[in-house]
Amino acid sequence: MTPTMLIPTALTACLLPGLAAGAILKPTTGHATIRGVDYYYEVHGKGEPLLLLHGGNLSIDSLAPSMPTFTKDRQVILVDLQGHGRTTLGNRPLRCEAIADDLATLLGQLGRTQVDVLGFSFGGCVALRLAVQHPDRVRRLALVCTVFADDGWYPEMRVQQKQIGAAMAPLMAETPIYKTYKAVAPKPEDFPRLLDALGDYMRQTYDWSGDVAKLRMPVMLIYGDADMIRPEHQVKFYQLLGGGLKDAGWNRENMSRNRLAILPDLTHYEAAGAPRVAEAALPFLNGQYRGGKNAPEPANTAKTEALKK
Repeated sequence: MTPTMLIPTALTACLLPGLAAGAILKPTTGHATIRGVDYYYEVHGKGEPLLLLHGGNLSIDSLAPSMPTFTKDRQVILVDLQGHGRTTLGNRPLRCEAIADDLATLLGQLGRTQVDVLGFSFGGCVALRLAVQHPDRVRRLALVCTVFADDGWYPEMRVQQKQIGAAMAPLMAETPIYKTYKAVAPKPEDFPRLLDALGDYMRQTYDWSGDVAKLRMPVMLIYGDADMIRPEHQVKFYQLLGGGLKDAGWNRENMSRNRLAILPDLTHYEAAGAPRVAEAALPFLNGQYRGGKNAPEPANTAKTEALKK
């Protein structure tokens, strides 16, 4: 997750209010109050449903640069996560597990039995928990710049993450992150509380390696080669999924159906909404890959749902 004290210029364009209006046309929008949080969502385009989840201290607007790629042939569901964008913070802790349960409920309300899911950083954490806690909801899973344990970040980044809190709010008054938040948040005065909630979330210790090893849907991991996530952790994540353990074999007989992509010349901060991340993920999310003989493609129930729209 991007530390809130670091405001990369690469994010500035996709955070400016109004940019999404140029890239995302006439979506269906709505609100759903689930367990004390009023979620804002948008549904764009037609095709098989794809749930996109933004990063921490961002909103669905940060995904605007990649939306033309995603919506070309897919129906895209965007959700402002708890406390972010147009969604309320509520009075409960910020936890990926709870938000994942909320999204499962929201998908049910939207009539989506199963979707493909792509999440970035904090959104990747939520996407991972959605796949773990509600595996029948997720057909294929793409995790961008995501860890499975708190030690996945470089140690110096963990130090910065743990310092996030309300005291930083005055320092962020002129940043694109705060200006975008203020422009769309239902209660802009909640920004200090959001920083406290994010800091509390990021000070957790966790290790979901056991859950990762049990995932049965195809999973793709995507990182930048200059990510804030240690490369050793990236490889370990892939190995937990059954990839990178042996040679695939002449006929791909030992090949995992899961995938790992490390994109060159890309940082953690730049990956949010980057069109080339979308270009890397879409063939996988569309099922356009060759798995090994022990990696059959799951039933295409998402396509069935798309035909209802």
